[in-house]
Amino acid sequence: MTAELSRRRLLQIVSAAALAYPLTALRLPEAAAAPTAPGLPLTPLDAMTLEAWSDTMVPGEKRSPGDRAIAGAATGPGAVQAGALELMQFGPVGLAPALPALAAGLNAQAVRYAATAGILLDPTVPPFVALPFEHRTALALELLEGTLPDQLAWYGLAGVATLAFHTAGHLSTADAVRSGHPGLAWIDFPPPDSDGLWRYPVFSYRRVLAEPHPRTSATGSPA
Repeated sequence: MTAELSRRRLLQIVSAAALAYPLTALRLPEAAAAPTAPGLPLTPLDAMTLEAWSDTMVPGEKRSPGDRAIAGAATGPGAVQAGALELMQFGPVGLAPALPALAAGLNAQAVRYAATAGILLDPTVPPFVALPFEHRTALALELLEGTLPDQLAWYGLAGVATLAFHTAGHLSTADAVRSGHPGLAWIDFPPPDSDGLWRYPVFSYRRVLAEPHPRTSATGSPA
């Protein structure tokens, strides 16, 4: 399979992960099922690993010449700039306690992959970070297409990175758009009206298909 086809397949899987798998239903790896204390901050190495994973899902440009987590495989913002790490740690998502174990599992898989592929890893950074971008993609594809019990955990981690870029799920959408959230700005998400609501005066069929129910609330909630 060529790198282009592998990348296309990875994006198909990640899109499905973001749409089809509620994070609360994830079956986490055994190591992550007994997580550390809630709210425990990630180590810099864990954070770098999870950023590299997020950048593999939605790649972006490096934040600085020495940025190792972001591979620089694309121009413009990616999942990292869009707050993927913040969304992973966002309380309602429910992944935060398991993140150290997931980062450790990802690095263990990177060591296995590198040994199989004959890649010499840079010992100064986490193993997954040390992988070139095309090999990060190949490993991610292995994990997401596999049949191991922890597959859904990787689906969840991939879905979070995608959702951070396309939805800014850890932020108020109105505030995120107004503050220039990188992902929403990149996809030209429309700004709200002055009261923080979105209205669409031009109908897609160029005519009103139905009148609002008379008991519809001022905020648009159904009767």
